Amino acid sequence: MSLAPRAVLVHRTTEYEELVARHGTHGQAAFFLASRGRDLEEVAERHRRTRRASAEVTAAIPSTWRQTRVERGDLDRFLFGPEDVVVVVGQDGLVANVAKYLAGQPVVGIDTDPGRNPGVLVRHRPQDVGELLPLVLGGGAGVSELTMVEVVADDTQRLVALNEIYLGAAGHQTVRYRLGLEGDGGVAEAQASSGVLVGTGTGATGWIRSVWQERGGDGLELPDPSERRLLWFVREAWPSPATGTSLVAGELSAARRLTLTVESERLIAFGDGIESDAVELTWGQRVTVGVCEERLRLVG
Repeated sequence: MSLAPRAVLVHRTTEYEELVARHGTHGQAAFFLASRGRDLEEVAERHRRTRRASAEVTAAIPSTWRQTRVERGDLDRFLFGPEDVVVVVGQDGLVANVAKYLAGQPVVGIDTDPGRNPGVLVRHRPQDVGELLPLVLGGGAGVSELTMVEVVADDTQRLVALNEIYLGAAGHQTVRYRLGLEGDGGVAEAQASSGVLVGTGTGATGWIRSVWQERGGDGLELPDPSERRLLWFVREAWPSPATGTSLVAGELSAARRLTLTVESERLIAFGDGIESDAVELTWGQRVTVGVCEERLRLVG
């Protein structure tokens, strides 16, 4: 007997909730912000809009469906099922946060604050949910398959990200390593830099784009979100008698991998800005970075 479809509503704690949790009461949070020239009402209104949107989405889920909720901080402990439809209620970044925990489940992004969010990944409004979910289940909703990036270490540690992966020192200080490309006969360059950034076409709307613009494009074209191609950049490579700067930018097709061998006591790799969920690496370890086989299936 097959299970009924399940809507998994992914949300995050609002700024208002974080402030009240930190300061104890609404009044104390208001006093704290007022002392810094801010008005709590602006934050509280965004909280109310988010909660109204969440309630509207919940009410629109078909009565024959199962449903559950998961907060962003609990994603690494939540088990998604193959029958799930993931409904992300919040900002674009929340879609990136959930992407690495999925295995092909469709994702519906709901924008709770149109005009404030770019709406790149949260493409729908709460009022769309009632009509959209049956279409998703029946295969009638358009789905974009977005490319993801992965890093794999020689001890089998693996990390996946939707936007970009950063490899470097915690705190972004100088780190030493050897950088190369698979298929180049083992040729690698010793480098000292503030890290390496490898990003997707989705990431080309954020951190990767800012580095790309700063470099004047480096003769590289930004990939589309669905294109199985990545861009990589070395940040602030330092030339010295022992370290070079000839490999500082490039692109990776689906078949190519960037390789990095650690020559520092500690190096980390994290995705989509979540440094708390990082792969820890040390002297002599080798990692490869490239296009991930799994893709994010985004509705709309």
